[in-house]
Amino acid sequence: MKQLTAVFLVIATMAGCSPGPRVVINGGHDTDPRDNGRPVALIGPALGVAPEIFRKAFSGVTPARGGHPSGEEARANKDALMSVLGPHGITNERLDEVSNFYRYKPQDGGLWRHSPAEVSAVIKDGKLTGFIITDSGHGYTTPPTVTVDGFPDAKIKAEISFGTELKSNGRLSTLEIVSGN
Repeated sequence: MKQLTAVFLVIATMAGCSPGPRVVINGGHDTDPRDNGRPVALIGPALGVAPEIFRKAFSGVTPARGGHPSGEEARANKDALMSVLGPHGITNERLDEVSNFYRYKPQDGGLWRHSPAEVSAVIKDGKLTGFIITDSGHGYTTPPTVTVDGFPDAKIKAEISFGTELKSNGRLSTLEIVSGN
């Protein structure tokens, strides 16, 4: 990825642009209140289904009270999940892989696996003209807030993309300067 970044910077420089100031990316890890902290926006696409399908499957799960579920409770919960997800071609192994990847302890201040995006601003004639996404990161559930040092009025729209590949699911896919340049 570092070589690719160097190529983009050379192209930007040859076009009369220069790499710009620091780009700050904040947030992008919100969950829907219906999901009780679960990153369903990531889990559904990782399984290859819409988040609504995963929500429907999870609605049949009965959480254990005060600790870990008994063997019988765990089997009943797995059956509830697989009765909805199985017809969509999701195997128990894939469900376990995705569940384990996104498992975290919110009560400890944790967050599911993620990697922050890295972005360079491109400046031409003193104006913010674009961005080079050098690492799209992963694990965003909502578009993050993006600001650029020295351009306080710039409004930037971030978009994220989802897919079945865990380490690119919820990645920053595009940045667009909407106004304030």
